[in-house]
Amino acid sequence: MPILADPDIKPVASAQENRRSLAIVLFGSPGSGKGTQSKYLVRWLGIPQISTGDMLREHVRLGTPIGKVVEARMKAGALVPDRLVNELVFDRIRKPDCERGYILDGYPRTPEQATELMRVLASDTTEVVIHLVVDYNVIISRMAGRRVCPKCGTLYNAISNRPAKEGVCDLDGETLVVREDDRPDVVRARLNEYEELTRPVIESFGRAGVQLFEVNASDQGPQAIFESIRGALESSGLVEAGK
Repeated sequence: MPILADPDIKPVASAQENRRSLAIVLFGSPGSGKGTQSKYLVRWLGIPQISTGDMLREHVRLGTPIGKVVEARMKAGALVPDRLVNELVFDRIRKPDCERGYILDGYPRTPEQATELMRVLASDTTEVVIHLVVDYNVIISRMAGRRVCPKCGTLYNAISNRPAKEGVCDLDGETLVVREDDRPDVVRARLNEYEELTRPVIESFGRAGVQLFEVNASDQGPQAIFESIRGALESSGLVEAGK
């Protein structure tokens, strides 16, 4: 089994029924652990995770028209056009399971996307930005050892989340593979794009008065990172504490 254990998470969904809808925008460069923290937040808050990367990869896997448009750009580590990503996200957040809130993982990634998001959000939605801050060299090291199961999508890492048998998924026995966008040359391209395009998004949220929490994700394990996020949301009053 993977060596990474989940933290003790008690759901607070019932405590949030009468609160404003909560839109959590989770930022961090590739390899910062956004996916893991999103899953922890889903269990805690009882609201869905919306990962633009997962949605786009699913379109590619199914060979949809959208998938054919973005496949070449994803393989090259390039960002998908804003218009297409906006349409996918806005359609998703209109679903009934997003009425009490949602977690955006990997979106928005440009100032233009952020502007559109703030424009379409309902007046009864509270937006908060969580930024996972990770050192560049730590990211390269993490992603160099990352492998994924092509069948169930489980992620493994040679440092923090090893499979029981090297190169084989614990859940279904499939041979693990390196994702196309985890190749070293693609990782470097993605990090460069993150620095050039995504970081200014945080500044745009700041100018709009959106609350921001920066969390050190370089030298803490996933559980400690989650506790930092939970503490920030509870101390700010966005989530009822002690639940």
